[in-house]
Amino acid sequence: MEEESRAIREVAKTAGKGIDAVREFGSFISQFIKGPIEQGMGIFEDKLKYMRWERQIRLMQRVNELLNERNLREPSRAVPMKIAIPLFQSGSLEEDDLLQDIWAKLLVNAADANFGKEIMRSYITILENITSFEAVILEKIYLVSEQTSIRGIGTAFLPERVELNVPQHGQIVPDYKVQLALSNLIRLGCITPTTSMGGEILSSVYQTALGRAFVEACSLNKINNEFFRK
Repeated sequence: MEEESRAIREVAKTAGKGIDAVREFGSFISQFIKGPIEQGMGIFEDKLKYMRWERQIRLMQRVNELLNERNLREPSRAVPMKIAIPLFQSGSLEEDDLLQDIWAKLLVNAADANFGKEIMRSYITILENITSFEAVILEKIYLVSEQTSIRGIGTAFLPERVELNVPQHGQIVPDYKVQLALSNLIRLGCITPTTSMGGEILSSVYQTALGRAFVEACSLNKINNEFFRK
């Protein structure tokens, strides 16, 4: 019993879950392997540790690669703890390579004195709440210059491309998956929808100051806002 309790406490700590929930899952695993609960817990714990270790190593490697591209042997400014802790935590747990690369770029910019701008806590919140599909859409929207985007950015052909100079009449609404992605990006303040007499529509959107700052903070190339290059 003591061994079982110890295993449950350790896995609960590793998984960030409640002890009752972890015990229940350990019991569930043990039914399938026909072994004691601590054996089930061991399988669960080992997998969690391995997955997190693997992602931590990849994050570290990507950050070092990006620092080298900036000709930095090490960070040139300290990252505030309120930014560093959630950034390391979320970045090391991210299972999507495309999104983890964005975490790595955000960390590099936070640690580069030449970046010259503050990394806001809100950027971490945004990145924690978008999918790679939404990130691709956001990149396409912000590849358009601020001056060009003033009249709105057509969304009908996303995620492949955006449309400029969209006519006010006969606008095409994007497919449902894109609409959901745009709605989430609007919720996060990264874009804002155009409006019509009938209310909000998603056939075209506008850039926002927050969205522009976020994309720049997650990009190595400030001019082209290249989220995913390299």
